[in-house]
Amino acid sequence: MDSLIAMLGFTAGTLTTLAFVPQVIKSWKSKSTQDVSLAMFLVLCTGILLWLTYGFLINDTPLIVANGFSLLLAGSILIMKFRFK
Repeated sequence: MDSLIAMLGFTAGTLTTLAFVPQVIKSWKSKSTQDVSLAMFLVLCTGILLWLTYGFLINDTPLIVANGFSLLLAGSILIMKFRFK
C-alpha cells in the first residue's frame, strides 16, 4: 500500500511539474514573458519553496522531487521574466 501511495505522489508530482515545460519552452523561444504575471510567479515560487521545505521536514521524497523540479522550472520562468523585459 505504501508503494501505491508513493506512486500516486510521484505521478501527481510529475504531471504538475510537466505543466511548466510548455511555458518555459515558449518563453525561451520567443525571448518574451510579457504575458506572464510577475506577481503570480513570485507567489507561486514562494509557495513551491514552502512545499519543498515541508517535504524535507517530513522526509517525503515525492514532495521533495516534484517541488524541486517545479521550483527549477517556475524559477527559470521568473528569471526570464526579469531578463526578457
